Amino acid sequence: MKTNLYKFMAGLCLTSSLAITTGCIEETFPTNGATEEQLTSSDMATSAMVWAMPAALNKIETISDSYHWDWGYGSIMHVRDVMTEDMAVISSGYDWYQSWEQNIYQGESYVYPQFIWNYYWQAVLTTNKLISAINPESASEAQMGYLAVAHAFRAFFYLDMARMFEFLPNDKTTGTNVEGLTVPIVDENTTEEDARNNPRVPRAEMAEFILADLDFAEQNIGNLSESVKTLPHLDVIYGLKARYYMWLEDYANAQKYARMAIDATSSTPMSETECLSTTNGFNNIDAWMWGSQMVTEDESVQTGILNWASWMSNETSFGYSSQAPYLMIGASLYNRLSDTDFRKKMWVAPAGSALEGETQFLTSSVFGYFGNRLSEYASVKFRPAEGNCDDYTVGAATAYPLMRVEEMYFIEAEAAAQQGNGQAQTMLTDFMTQYRDPEYTTTATGDALIDEIVFQKRIELWGEGLTFFDVKRLNMSVTRGYEGTNFADASRFNTNGRPAWMNLCIVQTEKNNNAALIGFENPDPSNAYPVWE
Repeated sequence: MKTNLYKFMAGLCLTSSLAITTGCIEETFPTNGATEEQLTSSDMATSAMVWAMPAALNKIETISDSYHWDWGYGSIMHVRDVMTEDMAVISSGYDWYQSWEQNIYQGESYVYPQFIWNYYWQAVLTTNKLISAINPESASEAQMGYLAVAHAFRAFFYLDMARMFEFLPNDKTTGTNVEGLTVPIVDENTTEEDARNNPRVPRAEMAEFILADLDFAEQNIGNLSESVKTLPHLDVIYGLKARYYMWLEDYANAQKYARMAIDATSSTPMSETECLSTTNGFNNIDAWMWGSQMVTEDESVQTGILNWASWMSNETSFGYSSQAPYLMIGASLYNRLSDTDFRKKMWVAPAGSALEGETQFLTSSVFGYFGNRLSEYASVKFRPAEGNCDDYTVGAATAYPLMRVEEMYFIEAEAAAQQGNGQAQTMLTDFMTQYRDPEYTTTATGDALIDEIVFQKRIELWGEGLTFFDVKRLNMSVTRGYEGTNFADASRFNTNGRPAWMNLCIVQTEKNNNAALIGFENPDPSNAYPVWE
């Protein structure tokens, strides 16, 4: 059990001489486990490999048991969020994410980018194993459905990596020989010899690879009989294509696929009651297109602290965030939001403001009423399962969203606005008045309308790990230093356009195994920005 919290120790450097972790070569080539014959012998045997993919989302200790940010995909979502100006954190001895918040130790020899690199390549391994084992020419219908799932997951992981590691221009670092380069491609046909000289591919080549996976998934996902939302279905494939085309700034196709996702899904935007529920608020997978679901028996739940609820719910007695690295919405974001928008009640209103006392809180047998404990702007968006804030075997057995239909409405509206479509303003207004704020109006047009759509999307998807991608794509500045800021002193940076730290570094251990990466590194962004005073 890891139910005791440990103090944060910053500045742990993972040099290339350490053998704690490995690169994508050793993480991508299976040397044991199920054989192709075993995998293809029955649909049931193949099914077992399929479930390794959603399980990989909550894999803990990919590097070691010493780092309490090493708890899977949800942690990487959290990393992306603290790199923006949307999520502020009160620093304390328990804040394991300070390196990302303060832009320190982000270079190729440190453990922080190593975690992200290792996590994704281990996740890709789960997809490549299944794809390499099944021949589409002889596969059963069920196996074709499982293959579609594997291709969808692989596209999901590569789309993330492409957007996180792609070098784009910024105000602090230059990368003349790496601009537009993403990551190496390792698929089911890549040999170890190939992988040892496998360069970063440019955006166009990566885009072609991802689209092939998504096209295969779209054509074959109808063979999937399992209806559970921990696996992607056709609506999710369309949603991934909408994200993909936004990345490429192909806004016509982004708008098209966002609408196709909306039309294909059975999900509807969450209601005010669902969003603000103290028992089911943002912990119920049934409300979303796609999500990750944990159960009591999962290792991540059994640790008590290496899981989503521990880090994302301020209202738990067993978790990290309640120990005062409270998660807060950035004050400037909160203050821009209308008081008539019910989403504003998902954060603690400042004293004397119009919504003071409007937020509902849980009560802990250990801490008492959280309304008396949480700071201004603190989040209550993500509730522990069943609203149980004391028993981690219940409260941490929760779900978190990977894709919600609300995202598709905002993609559709922004993509329309990017094309100069006069209907974009109506799209935004219709969504907002029907689902979020009956008094919402906007007269914005052009770039101002795009900014307003992205702002409302940031509010909607706060804490879901997605704002990072819009900031990087749109070359948006991150502004944390201002009068009234609630960001910790050491993370009050103001950038001119996208931050340098959003071009993640490929790690030294990967270069040790892959000579093609030498000389094609993203510059280290660490300490590139002065703190605002």
